[in-house]
Amino acid sequence: MGNKFSFKQDLLDRCHERAAGYDRDNLFFQEDFEELREAGYLKCALPTDFGGNDMNLYEVGRLTRKLAYYAPPTALALNMHNYWVGLAAELRRAGDKSLDWLLELASKGEILAAGHSESGNDFPVLFSSTKAEKVSGGYKFTGRKSFGSLAPVWTYLGLHGIDMSEPDKPKIVHGFASRDTKGISIKENWDVMGMRATRSDDTLLENVFVPDEQIARIVPAGAAGMDPFVLGVFSWALVNFGNVYCGLAERLRDISIKALQTKKAITMERPMSHHPTAQYGLAEIVLELNAIVPQLDMLARDWSDTNDRGLDFALRIIATKCNAVEGAWRVADKALELSGGFGMFKKSELERLYRDCRAGRFHPANSSLSHELLAKMTLGIDPDAQPRWG
Repeated sequence: MGNKFSFKQDLLDRCHERAAGYDRDNLFFQEDFEELREAGYLKCALPTDFGGNDMNLYEVGRLTRKLAYYAPPTALALNMHNYWVGLAAELRRAGDKSLDWLLELASKGEILAAGHSESGNDFPVLFSSTKAEKVSGGYKFTGRKSFGSLAPVWTYLGLHGIDMSEPDKPKIVHGFASRDTKGISIKENWDVMGMRATRSDDTLLENVFVPDEQIARIVPAGAAGMDPFVLGVFSWALVNFGNVYCGLAERLRDISIKALQTKKAITMERPMSHHPTAQYGLAEIVLELNAIVPQLDMLARDWSDTNDRGLDFALRIIATKCNAVEGAWRVADKALELSGGFGMFKKSELERLYRDCRAGRFHPANSSLSHELLAKMTLGIDPDAQPRWG
């Protein structure tokens, strides 16, 4: 393995300094993107023989968390690129070179994005509202993808659609479309509460042709299609969703510590750090993080240390992501409460991080789907069984 990537502190500091302006003006993190690309961050998961650092899920996760401490939207959006690179590299280490062409693209500076979110589809990746039609030499995709982070800069979109040519055997088709492909358009509609700098605009697909050589997988629809590629998508995406919000929560903890150590009250001789309710609230934040961090790290280590990844990992991935984002939200809520009202002001970093943190509960699998899948998998109920409930 080559040298591992690490951040220079001045780069992280600049990302942090720009974060408030990106949020205020609803701008893409262009300067962050350029600096991080130049520094080599987008090649951290790329194998050494493709010019990267060959970092595994655990190692990339730690970087993701650290960047999120300074600039959560930047970390979240760039995770979409890193998880495709990491997945392709991981498959290669296991002897599957079917996505080496994707690694080659990444080595040349192409930017990968994720086109999985769709309105009305509460089973992302496993099902799709996008139509995939087999044609000569490839597939045509028609649909609308939402939450398309990196919209201003991505050059290849990892997408999926459903092939209903055999209605009793629907298939999910995974592929990568070049941005200059006819039929792709971006709808600039990203004006939201939090994670604004991700610029996650919608992508419209109208008979977008993806050649066979850019089709990554064709699998059965539903949980039955959870092959190593699909399971790897869930692992690299969800674990690092958790790391993004964990890093954000660590920032909230540190802001709260500093505030309590300096905040005064006219009825107290010492700072609010000596107030029992404030101490109790901060302890709740510490308790949350002392559960989130070890769970993220243990899962990522276990995943990275083996090529034998059975479906038992699926349960752990879903649980870990859910615990991380739900715990981070509780940290954000408690930090705002401890601020005593100052956190409500736009000039407060707490206000921005509070809004950013809320987005974590929208990422797949959301709390509702997580509980459904965790219960069914634990009880031995097929998640694909119909009727879905009852």
